[in-house]
Amino acid sequence: MLRFSKPDAENFFRVVHVENFAVSPDEKQLVFSANINGRYNLWAMDLPNAFPYPFAFYGQNTDALRFDKEGRFLIASFDKDGDENLQIYALPPHGGEWVPLRVQEGERHFFIDLSEDGKRLYYTTTKNNPTFLNTYVYDIETGEETLILEGKDAGTTLCAVSPGENSVVYGKFFSNSHSRGYVRAGGNDFPLIPDAEEPHLEGEFVYVSENEIYFLTNYQSDFVYLAKFDVSAKRFSKVLQTDKEEFSLLRYGKKDQVLYIVGSYGMEDRLYRYDLKTGEARQLNLPASVVEKLTVADSGNLYILARSATRPNNIYRSADGGMTWEELTRCRVPGISEADLVEPEIVKYPSFDGLEIEALFFRAKGEKANGHVILWPHGGPQAAERKMFRALFQLLLSRGYSIFAPNFRGSTNYGLKFLKMVERDWGGGPRLDNIAGLEWLIKNGYADREKIFLMGGSYGGYMALLLHGRHAEYFKAVVDIFGVSNLFSFIESMPEFWKPIAREWIGDPEKDKEKLTEDSPITYIDGMVKPMLVVQGANDPRVVKNESDQIVEALRKKGREVEYIVLEDEGHGFSKKENEIKVYKQILAFFDKHAK
Repeated sequence: MLRFSKPDAENFFRVVHVENFAVSPDEKQLVFSANINGRYNLWAMDLPNAFPYPFAFYGQNTDALRFDKEGRFLIASFDKDGDENLQIYALPPHGGEWVPLRVQEGERHFFIDLSEDGKRLYYTTTKNNPTFLNTYVYDIETGEETLILEGKDAGTTLCAVSPGENSVVYGKFFSNSHSRGYVRAGGNDFPLIPDAEEPHLEGEFVYVSENEIYFLTNYQSDFVYLAKFDVSAKRFSKVLQTDKEEFSLLRYGKKDQVLYIVGSYGMEDRLYRYDLKTGEARQLNLPASVVEKLTVADSGNLYILARSATRPNNIYRSADGGMTWEELTRCRVPGISEADLVEPEIVKYPSFDGLEIEALFFRAKGEKANGHVILWPHGGPQAAERKMFRALFQLLLSRGYSIFAPNFRGSTNYGLKFLKMVERDWGGGPRLDNIAGLEWLIKNGYADREKIFLMGGSYGGYMALLLHGRHAEYFKAVVDIFGVSNLFSFIESMPEFWKPIAREWIGDPEKDKEKLTEDSPITYIDGMVKPMLVVQGANDPRVVKNESDQIVEALRKKGREVEYIVLEDEGHGFSKKENEIKVYKQILAFFDKHAK
């Protein structure tokens, strides 16, 4: 009788991640970015065949990916080893050769749109205006370029171009909870919501004709809803809102004259179809919990990139308007049944001030459970932990570690009021929400007070450092991945176009000096007495290497136990499988060492 060894950590390391996709206009070709060979490259499938073949190799994450309307070429944008300086290229439909379109070292080029005839490319860039951004239209045939938007008082980016290119929508971004949309038509600029004074959000702008713009906003509401703007009449109107739900994605289906809207409250997404002719909306089915990208083909077919807690990102197609779905890719954890992976429990608990906090609790199964719980504060901070697959989570769960992931105040999908609670209070309320969550876990039998670890990335790394410095008694050991250690140096070193929102988002280094000092992890270096593992990408433009260097140097001077991994060819994340494997192995070994 044959005997097979049990799956080990290597199975989780080899999960393929699909990060982006594009469908040709005739829907005969699907091009997608995935790390099939260990690095992110472009692969393709000739539909209905579902076998991928190499399309183009650049070895970097893909940001934008778009076919022109006739399928004659693709637009793609990439950075270099995580530096986030996006460059824009064109590729032939059979793949292979890269043709640079907008490339300039040290600058970022954000692809926005292509004209209907494929001759003009619209993009927003740091070029000549690193703080507030400029937008250009580039003639692909002649090489001529025209400045069409110049940011002056806020980060300004092009958002949508009308079908006939007679008007554009652009957005001004004042903070993560305050953005405004404007139309430029006939040489004049005017807001989509006239006379709006209080901070709110506007985004996801979609032209359905030369004079009709649909978009998402939470103006005079705590939750994001669907709105409309009539360009000719300069009239704003509210269109559709569901009960206690945030709309987040908006796409137009021209053939059927419908809008597809992704909405959510908390942990999972929902999909709606809004009929522009009848004004009726209905909820559709979804094959996964979290939608990353939604595309509507000319035929009316839907394509989504989506994932769930126990299933990685996959591309799905619906030929009946979202009622049934066909899985076009099949990414799984090799050698492990989906039933053996862990689906999280949604729990709710009262924080220190009575505010209700929602969280995910991933419970290690049966005999595998070792009794240890890892607190995972998410990144952002204005983001959220959701029912989405993380290979690291499922790896740790398979080794017996349970995981607690709270959506503390400031998280998205819970309304504008909740979102703003983290602004200028990075280390106050959110920190205490995490501590209240641990106390709730202990009180309700989810965790043993003596068996708790701490791990986070980005803002989660910042929170891991801060919790370690101020509440070390809760934790056996701590992992910080790309975390901010000093709010003053973070504000100084962040990308230039982030700086206009920094005062509202984090605080003013001069006026809020006392608060920023109180909320900086480096202030509490004396309290960081537990073993630490610190991970940092050398090319990280968001949380620069100096943030980790500071904390590691200070800890080592005090003789503390700290391991430090610097990834020389990574930025704010993992673009290369070998680096991801290296870090995950060391995290697992670190927890195993201190769980004994």
